[in-house]
Amino acid sequence: MEKTEQAKLARQSLQYYLQHREVMPLPADGDHLQQAAGAFVSLKKHGQLRGCIGTFLPTKQNVAEEIIHNAVSAGTEDPRFWPVTLSELPEIEFSVDVLSSPEAINNIEQLDVQKYGIIVKSGAKTGLLLPDLDGVDSVQEQIEIARQKAGINTTEDIKIFRFTVSRYK
Repeated sequence: MEKTEQAKLARQSLQYYLQHREVMPLPADGDHLQQAAGAFVSLKKHGQLRGCIGTFLPTKQNVAEEIIHNAVSAGTEDPRFWPVTLSELPEIEFSVDVLSSPEAINNIEQLDVQKYGIIVKSGAKTGLLLPDLDGVDSVQEQIEIARQKAGINTTEDIKIFRFTVSRYK
């Protein structure tokens, strides 16, 4: 399968960082990556998650910069995993999710685990879960996992936001 430009950029970024210990410069091409958007970079090794870091709102000038920085973070700073090594890079699959702007919802009937990712907020605590994830089959499950990620107790009131993603592999 031919890799997308977004997934190639994520791989190049992490490889560059592992070789040079600095963030890769922004490539000159990629005009369609010039809009600003949040982006998540996910790494899988032999089908198992190996790192995932992202931003739900833009923090950089454009999506290309989001991908470059988040790929490095996913490979080197995800607290659930040891940093990726250069020797294991060929075994890693990259995917990039570019997020739409989050919108507040009033009713969980407005959610669909296949179509929408969610953000749950309670005070300063925020949890995010991407859409269409293996093993997440119901809206209640999606909300519970996002609560757990944020450390939000089930007795705490939450605000829920939904977003869509464009997924690139």
